[in-house]
Amino acid sequence: MARPTDEVEYEQMLLARHDLAHHRGGRHKYALMERSAYILLSRIRIQGPMSNGELSEAFGLDASTLNRQTAAVTRAGLAERIPDPGGGMARKFRITDKGAKLLDQERERVVRSLDQIMNDWPDEDIAAFAGYLKRFNSGIEHLSKRPWPRP
Repeated sequence: MARPTDEVEYEQMLLARHDLAHHRGGRHKYALMERSAYILLSRIRIQGPMSNGELSEAFGLDASTLNRQTAAVTRAGLAERIPDPGGGMARKFRITDKGAKLLDQERERVVRSLDQIMNDWPDEDIAAFAGYLKRFNSGIEHLSKRPWPRP
């Protein structure tokens, strides 16, 4: 008999292949921003300006990968480098108005897709599912020692 975690592994693998911003009634739509930009800007928005070192630690990414991602969002005008508001030496990345607007639009696209996917779910089931996802993610964050701030 398969362990319940075998089923979780399989369903998580299937979930990872989906891009919810692209799910629109079976038609493929282009996302407004790359997935890495979406995650990076989401973190900066909730935590505030962050240095390369802080971002590297938060995401567990090496410097070259992080530099590519921050360079891309900066070139696109979605984030900007600013002096450390706390007076430190390292410059920090801050989300721009353009980045915030695009992030809001992308998040709304994802929520609309989730609304379509879960349109026949009772609100209680959606809330329970969200609670399980939060618990699952919190467990990963605990093991990796990389907590994600939550509103």
